[in-house]
Amino acid sequence: MSDLILEMKNINKSFFNVRVLDNVSFDLRPGEVHALVGENGAGKSTLMKILMGIYHRDSGEIFLDGKEIVIQNPKEAMDCGIAMIPQELSPVLDMEVGEYIFIGREICKNNFGGLSIVDQKAQHQEANEIFQRLGIDINTRSLMRHLSVAQKQLVEIIKAISLDSKVVIMDEPTSAITYKEVDTLFDQIKKLNEQGVAVIYISHKMEEIFKIADRITVLRDGKHICTESAQNLDREKTIKYMVGREITEVFPKEHTNIGDVILEVRNFTHKNRFRDINFVLHKGEILGVAGLVGAGRSELVESIFGITKHESGEVIIKGTPISIQSPQTAIENRIALITEDRTHTGLNLKSTVEHNITLVYLNKLAKGGVINNKQEVDAAESYINKLSIKTLSRKSFVRSLSGGNQQKVVLAKWLLAEPEIIILDEPTRGIDVGAKREIYILINELAKAGKAIIMISSEIAELMGLADRIIVLAGGRLTGEISRENFTQEGIMRFASKFEVVHE
Repeated sequence: MSDLILEMKNINKSFFNVRVLDNVSFDLRPGEVHALVGENGAGKSTLMKILMGIYHRDSGEIFLDGKEIVIQNPKEAMDCGIAMIPQELSPVLDMEVGEYIFIGREICKNNFGGLSIVDQKAQHQEANEIFQRLGIDINTRSLMRHLSVAQKQLVEIIKAISLDSKVVIMDEPTSAITYKEVDTLFDQIKKLNEQGVAVIYISHKMEEIFKIADRITVLRDGKHICTESAQNLDREKTIKYMVGREITEVFPKEHTNIGDVILEVRNFTHKNRFRDINFVLHKGEILGVAGLVGAGRSELVESIFGITKHESGEVIIKGTPISIQSPQTAIENRIALITEDRTHTGLNLKSTVEHNITLVYLNKLAKGGVINNKQEVDAAESYINKLSIKTLSRKSFVRSLSGGNQQKVVLAKWLLAEPEIIILDEPTRGIDVGAKREIYILINELAKAGKAIIMISSEIAELMGLADRIIVLAGGRLTGEISRENFTQEGIMRFASKFEVVHE
């Protein structure tokens, strides 16, 4: 019997005569974590979608426990003991959490007529037991649509883990969760490994890869570059394999001249979300915002932007109190918000690159209700070139772009509106190391140009690499403020789990 639980041999796949997987092989041992890495477009997700039966391979073979299998759809993959946590979440929004966990494998009971009906009570009870065991505080009676992106991600993780699978594919499982939840996930992965469950782990976060992986496979441009023990690789060598070149400076922080205060938030409060938040933001400054899931980070900036209404407190811009009742008011006061979920709240995936870029700016491109097509084309082409957006044309659908280029389109949309204050909520979520560096360079350039930036990130290294100052939220309160010379990961973590205000 083979000592491999899974073998994928010489897999080929093309879309519209474009080869996206070229003779790729991948294998997996029982009880191991095998990391699959590469830039966006390298073929990682395509290979895993073939394993799940979402795509069908053009050629090649797949073996599970030494026996060749043909998987036609995700249901067959699940029946074979293969589960996947997808990168892009698409839950059934009007299902309760307890229902969604067991979708497709409902717990049933017989009624008096001998018919099977779903046992809702048993499903919620079992879901609650799983959440309690993992230390996750989510109400199983909540609708999926009412959860944050991070909470939805946690539910997807629990859904896959609860399947009792032989193979669990985790595609960017930590893209929307923070360090505390990552530790919970890694503990659960170790328990799965002890039971012989193998994990395929896809992530752009190098520190996670080397913390959790036993082996690493690198794909580039649809080709297999190498498979090595994680002990035989390091961050720099892995990045070089991924991008075909060395990236010597992951966080290219540049000196900027920090100017006057442009934004002041005073005693900002929203019941059950955040309370008594006070901070200032200067021109040319990158202000980092750290905290665990549920700390109130996204809720705070959404309220500043006018998406939700705060109960008390005020926003002061250039010394003048401003009543921001809606995003339109925020835009008029030259504030931009790049949300954490680009596919649902940042982009219109059914529209073109051009129309997404000009969306916020349309009122300035129109006269008498008629859009000036030439100006729209010029504006779109200008930002495609400025941000080096890789697209076949401005008429390409934005859904066809990689994650990094989609994020650039979101940034272009807001930069075209010429904001002075830019709020970035998880700006590099789910994009590869090469694209991340391009985003970091752009953020630095914006700060050098005098833009004031608020940047939320769940990656401590990212905040420490780019921010001039970091504020930390915990339980809806601002618990720490740290200047750049005092940045430490331990300090940020300490404030993220405290409820007293500290300044360093």
